[in-house]
Amino acid sequence: MNLKGKCACGEVNYVITDKPLFTQACHCKNCKISTGSSYVIHTMIFEDDFFIEGNISSTELDTGSGKGYHAYFCIKCGVYLYCKYKIASGRLAIRTSTLEKPITPQAHIFVKDKDPWIEISNKDICHESMYDRDKTWPLDSLSRLSEKEK
Repeated sequence: MNLKGKCACGEVNYVITDKPLFTQACHCKNCKISTGSSYVIHTMIFEDDFFIEGNISSTELDTGSGKGYHAYFCIKCGVYLYCKYKIASGRLAIRTSTLEKPITPQAHIFVKDKDPWIEISNKDICHESMYDRDKTWPLDSLSRLSEKEK
């Protein structure tokens, strides 16, 4: 399985070589500021399944937890392609809309901060803040994560 993505100008291209772990839409205040939008959609993958070509740079940003992350972007067009959360060793969060075929979110998090005009039809996947990964992620993803952490 290969998933492909790129920035807006096409100078940076990437490939994900294994099935993603989880895709979520985050409505927290920090994500809204970093995107200039109502929410961000991130697809979680293993870092060693990610291959990128092109010139990127990064900046360090805050998170609601205070732990922070590094955001990586194309140096030509500025599109933010992925991030590396300090608390998620060995994993990356891909900006899902940079994929050729974006993935539907499996969860919406921090809906307590969502903009009032955003309507999410499937309330079963909504979480007021962060979810419990062990109760939310697919069993296959949890198993793969457990194997990697050994």
